[in-house]
Amino acid sequence: MTDNKTLFKKYLTILGVDDSNSSLELLKKIVKAHLIKVPFENISKLNYKQQGVNYIPGFSQYLDGIEKFNFGGTCYSNNYYLYLLLEELDFEVKLCGCDMKNPDVHLISIVKLNGQEFIVDGGYAAPFLEPLPRDLKEDYVINSGIEKYILKPKNNDGTSRLEQYYMGELRHWYTAKSYPRKIEEFRKVIKDSYADNAMFMNSLLITRFFENGSVVLRNLNLNETIDGKSSTVKILFEDIPGIAHEKFGMPVDLVKKAASRLRMLQDTWA
Repeated sequence: MTDNKTLFKKYLTILGVDDSNSSLELLKKIVKAHLIKVPFENISKLNYKQQGVNYIPGFSQYLDGIEKFNFGGTCYSNNYYLYLLLEELDFEVKLCGCDMKNPDVHLISIVKLNGQEFIVDGGYAAPFLEPLPRDLKEDYVINSGIEKYILKPKNNDGTSRLEQYYMGELRHWYTAKSYPRKIEEFRKVIKDSYADNAMFMNSLLITRFFENGSVVLRNLNLNETIDGKSSTVKILFEDIPGIAHEKFGMPVDLVKKAASRLRMLQDTWA
């Protein structure tokens, strides 16, 4: 069995980040590298479902998925293992839950550094290439082609609201709570995310970011953004494995196997 110290070293190697003191510069390097290297995707989740899994993959399996298949995961695995990495590197970090239409259906990390707090979110399929500052006096805005993200100043109760806009329309949001949680507290909501009627058992979302853009496969819509300019094309269902291989480097056979269990394509903004 591989020990965790070895796995954390492998994690940093995969990200291409050297270990050093827990500085803001290091935090920025990790956040950017993680978002670029580790996609938000539910192909792996669909395959885990077929194997009878209903929880996040083990640490070693998660890293193997990134290294061998260009997988990543949804918020539970991406943000939980990113949190563990930051904790291992001695950052003052806490795992926190977020509410959407239902409570605790999203995870983030909150890092405190030099007296300031930052949201670290590598699992929202969003271009958060840097830690997001929580100590705001005005809206913090990220523009990404036809999408825009707005982080609001903290509410009186200490929560932070993040909003996602698509072509000017508010499509999604979450409210981040600031008190620390344990991953075990999310066991039920993670299990529910594998239910037959769960969104990511009935939809497809693969997102990868770069310093100057992104490529997103959302059901049958392939969107590419480069230097702020976006283009979207429709694809056929049978094209999914080829597109996932060409644009994201995922193995055709594993994507085909995962897509075979999709019976409907649910709106991922629902």
